[in-house]
Amino acid sequence: MPERCKGLGLIIVALMLGMLLAALDQTIVSTALPTIVSDLGGLEQLSWVVTGYLLASTVSTPLWGKLGDQYGRKGLFITAIVIFLIGSALCGLSQSMGQLIAFRSLQGLGGGGLMVLAQAIVGDVVPPRERGKYQGFFGAVFAVSSIVGPLLGGFFVDNLSWHWVFYVNLPVAAVALAVIVAVLPGGTTRTRHTIDYAGIVLLGGATSCLVLLATWGGTTFPWSDPVIWGLGLAAVAMLAGWWFVERRAAEPVMPPRLFASRTFTMSSVVGFVVGFGMFGALTYLPLFMQVVYGVSATLSGIHLLPMMAGMLTMSIISGQAISRYGRYRFFPIVGTAVATIGMFLLSRLTENSSTLTMSVDLLVLGVGLGMTMQVLVIVVQNAVGYEDLGVATSGATFFRSIGGSFGVAVLGSIFTATLDEDLRQLIAGVRLPAGFDPAQVQADPTIIKRLPPALAADFLHVYADAISTVFTAATPIMLMAFLLSWFIPEQPLRKTVGAVDIGEGLGATSAERSSLAEVERGLVRLADADLRRNYYARLGLLAGLDGIPPAGVWIITRLDGEGWVRGQDLADRGKVTRAEGKPYADQLVAAGLVRRSADGESLRLTAEGDKVAAVLLARARDGLRELVADWGAHPELHRLLDTLCPQLLGADADRPR
Repeated sequence: MPERCKGLGLIIVALMLGMLLAALDQTIVSTALPTIVSDLGGLEQLSWVVTGYLLASTVSTPLWGKLGDQYGRKGLFITAIVIFLIGSALCGLSQSMGQLIAFRSLQGLGGGGLMVLAQAIVGDVVPPRERGKYQGFFGAVFAVSSIVGPLLGGFFVDNLSWHWVFYVNLPVAAVALAVIVAVLPGGTTRTRHTIDYAGIVLLGGATSCLVLLATWGGTTFPWSDPVIWGLGLAAVAMLAGWWFVERRAAEPVMPPRLFASRTFTMSSVVGFVVGFGMFGALTYLPLFMQVVYGVSATLSGIHLLPMMAGMLTMSIISGQAISRYGRYRFFPIVGTAVATIGMFLLSRLTENSSTLTMSVDLLVLGVGLGMTMQVLVIVVQNAVGYEDLGVATSGATFFRSIGGSFGVAVLGSIFTATLDEDLRQLIAGVRLPAGFDPAQVQADPTIIKRLPPALAADFLHVYADAISTVFTAATPIMLMAFLLSWFIPEQPLRKTVGAVDIGEGLGATSAERSSLAEVERGLVRLADADLRRNYYARLGLLAGLDGIPPAGVWIITRLDGEGWVRGQDLADRGKVTRAEGKPYADQLVAAGLVRRSADGESLRLTAEGDKVAAVLLARARDGLRELVADWGAHPELHRLLDTLCPQLLGADADRPR
């Protein structure tokens, strides 16, 4: 059973703080980007402030997960917090866009560790019976961060400075670090792994080369430039090396055999495009609002709320519908269709569009993304065998995150190229004020406000056109996802897969879990719900205890293997008074299943009671075995049931009904 400790509440708070920091930093920067560009320059590099963080956190996730299993998670989690702290401080101190991008990548490296290790540590310190509740807490962290991130970023920019977008991490991370060092137990169970270092490096290197190629091609360098060709050749060489290495790796980071599954391949492609659209929109919409509409950074975050609310609401609704009806194919098809419409509507925004129009467009996009994002993870989990469940889940979320990196990079290149061309045409056709340098508009977009009204309107139109072109380019890509989603087959939903609440996983894209942990997550959910629905009455009937009420069955399961237990302790665990529980204990004593100590204060099972407890445990194990039957016969699953069943029956619970 996981180690219990007095500071469990403090540990959970510290873990949630760590995850909040990592999740917030995916979105908090978006509303601060226009101000950062105004201060540091480098509009053409704007996309890399987001891309650097996403790439580093996504690529490092498998390594953090495996190292945590192998060497213990406390030390690794502390290391991740320290790296994140250093990266945040350096980001706030950055004096150039190049420095900020480098330090954001360092911050992302720590952020990847915070997310994956925090979720894994929960399994070390929280009993199975209570994990469903804490999974909900961590899901809420991601939901809150998706809404609050843009708002906080705008608030800090308007009331302090953009540096505080990063400095705010320091005190919060320091508190989390102090609590983890002081309270978190270090003696967690460890698992030996053969870590696929070569696969991680080759896949990460190939991805980085492709993102650089998409960013620089046609803007920083001509497509015929040797640098672009070199990046392309390096990406191809590393992908070929990755394919060769993964076919021979003992624990590949992403087995090539997964791509033989049409479901996995199509879901990954659709997930890639969904990430493309989501992060592309989050990156460039605040720029549109602040430069073209002239709103404050805080208001630009408020304007993003319809999109985030649509995503959150539809993710929860989709999860509940799939859990209830067991069918999922409808959601990615309709979701990508709605998201395509949302992208098209955004492409029609101009400097004269109303706030209501923009809000409706964003709501449509958010609803489409919410119907698709987490459903794709469920689709993949349901399609693969048990042996690939963990890597398939990580693979699905990997492609969505990498899609976000590509989306920001590619759309950034389109934005920069369109803006350059439009500015050249504008400058050639208008008379500029004496001493005005057009390059200043790209280095600091806020300078437009100081131009004569007629000229400022021309420059605002140029910016609006460049950003609308971004969404014009994204629309056919999202349409391609809609067409591909029709090729995702529908399969009967496995019970443990259907048990996971999709609404909780909004931002949990970096959770690197094993196949066993994935099954356990769904199994705990199912068992938790069952324990609250007359479970002990049904269990007593299955064990042939017709005359024993549910409360009596509950007492037997609590006494099993415990020796003498004080009656008051049992009453406290059942959340009743001792007087309320005494009649049930008396009945068990009269039946010869329980005996009292000489002072009448404690209870323990008799030999006959031990036999009954064994039967109850066997029946409970049979029930759990039915829930995992659709995964086939795997020794790991049998060991999981042997461990999990007594933990679920013997853990603290509400009074049985």
